[in-house]
Amino acid sequence: MNPNGVALVTGAGSVTYAALDARARHAAGGLAARGVSPGEEVGIALPPGEDFAVALHGCLLLGAAAVPIDLRLGAAERAARLAGAVTVEEPLDGPSLRDPARHRADAVATVMYTSGSTAAPKQVRLTYGNWLWNALGSAIALGLERNDRWLCPMPLAHVGGLSILLRSTIYATTVVLPDGFDVEAVNRHLLDPEQRITLVSLVPTMLSRLLDAGLARPPTLRWALLGGGPIPPALVRRADAAGVPIASTYGMTEACSQIATRGWPLTGVELRVAEDGELLVRGPTVATGALGPDGWLHSGDLGVLDDRGRLTVIGRRSDTIVTGGENVAPAEVEAVLLDHPAVADAAVHGRTDAEWGERLVATVVLHDGAEASPEQLREHCAGRLAAFKVPKSIGLTDALPRSPTGKLLRRDLE
Repeated sequence: MNPNGVALVTGAGSVTYAALDARARHAAGGLAARGVSPGEEVGIALPPGEDFAVALHGCLLLGAAAVPIDLRLGAAERAARLAGAVTVEEPLDGPSLRDPARHRADAVATVMYTSGSTAAPKQVRLTYGNWLWNALGSAIALGLERNDRWLCPMPLAHVGGLSILLRSTIYATTVVLPDGFDVEAVNRHLLDPEQRITLVSLVPTMLSRLLDAGLARPPTLRWALLGGGPIPPALVRRADAAGVPIASTYGMTEACSQIATRGWPLTGVELRVAEDGELLVRGPTVATGALGPDGWLHSGDLGVLDDRGRLTVIGRRSDTIVTGGENVAPAEVEAVLLDHPAVADAAVHGRTDAEWGERLVATVVLHDGAEASPEQLREHCAGRLAAFKVPKSIGLTDALPRSPTGKLLRRDLE
């Protein structure tokens, strides 16, 4: 317990654990007054901040299942996720709940939705046991210090952001919530020693933009947890040169966001590679409802495990492009393109082709002020890749389609 410790820092100020607990008890009482019972679902449609955290913890104190809602969803998408749930759209208040619920490990704590970057979003029901094991595994992987302050520019309605809020509560450490991802604001947090940021969660596009804006040698940062998609080696080299300590992570909503960190599975998590190269996952962090008949979570990702059991993720199985009878992992080609000094972002995808079956094409974003022709980029690839992996054509654009968590929306590419 750490009642006087700071639980949350927002633009409006800081909140201690004692104050958060008091507000959350009133929020739970407000839900109970509305007729919400333990086990019922409560949709939290609030902006990220103190009111969101209070509503989340009010649900947990009452024993209701919290359903975080992304406020950017369309009306139909929001209605689908709120079906059958009590909706919270204003700060919660009510009589203080005297007796918080006692939770079984298998009771549902949160109802999340996958990002929908490669398929329709799926509902994922995560239990208290899932989250507790995730917090334990993450602490072992990253280390845990009493003064940790975790900067969270990720959406709280997605598992990557919500996991920071829940883990930090279990640890009784501090979450710092900026107002969304603003490059200058996040860099100020990371570079100001008085902010004492020790951990931050980012996706590769966020890190690239922070480095472009001058992020270098953050004075108190222990780890920048980097995940949400393939991590280009060139980006890792840039971060290393800038003195930004990177902890690469592989995860899924179905496993409370983290499965492996720095290549190693979290404590209690098992990884296996199927005959077709798909990564299979099981363990106490994995939602029971996500397991297949064989008892494993079929990730849809391709990967390899070395002799020591360390993981390298190759890419999504559904993203594999078959061109002229050869299989190409887009992430491999994208990493080569991103190694070109003029390239800021890149996406590789297939187009139906009568001769090749699929024709390998790329769409590239150049750094501001940089110049490179499509032919120069193809020559760059040809010097590093097999001929069948070199894009047949490369187009230039101002920005690539990405989800709120930074995942490439490959299906939206023409």
